[in-house]
Amino acid sequence: MVYVFLANGFEEAEAIVPIDYMRRAGIEVTTVGVGTSMPRSSHGITVMADISEDVFFPGDDVEAVFFPGGGLGVENLSKSETVRRAARLGFGETDGLIVAAICAAPSILAREGLLNGKKATCFPDFIDVLGESYSDADVVIDLPYITGRAAGVVSGFALKLVELLRGTEAAEEVAARICFPEQEEE
Repeated sequence: MVYVFLANGFEEAEAIVPIDYMRRAGIEVTTVGVGTSMPRSSHGITVMADISEDVFFPGDDVEAVFFPGGGLGVENLSKSETVRRAARLGFGETDGLIVAAICAAPSILAREGLLNGKKATCFPDFIDVLGESYSDADVVIDLPYITGRAAGVVSGFALKLVELLRGTEAAEEVAARICFPEQEEE
């Protein structure tokens, strides 16, 4: 099970594209409303979360937690003790659990001290928050963390997340079904 945390101000593409790709790969995804059961996106789209943060209690079924970006969304996520607890799940407590964040959301991990000794990427406005952890790459995997720069790289980020959760073949199958351009080797 992958839990995706959505608060008012979340960035649509950064939330919905990974949810879509994970579900295409057969991954069970549950959205968690933070502060509301019907979070409104940064561009005015309202969605209904599957559960609210007050009932979020990860069990043995949790494979990953994911925090999409959006400046206001991340600000709202950061206020939640449930989100901070979920972010810490990958910090030595649950072997193999993945913590994913994109755009502004890696700042949540940095502010919790979870990126010490790790590499991550983020939206350029948050480079100072990441400090020495910052990497100038579109997608950075430094397990248990996978981070993405911004909405412009969300498809590649989502496919890497699928690959981490279900393997290369599953990611390639999703990529083929969405006509994702093949990447040339450098």
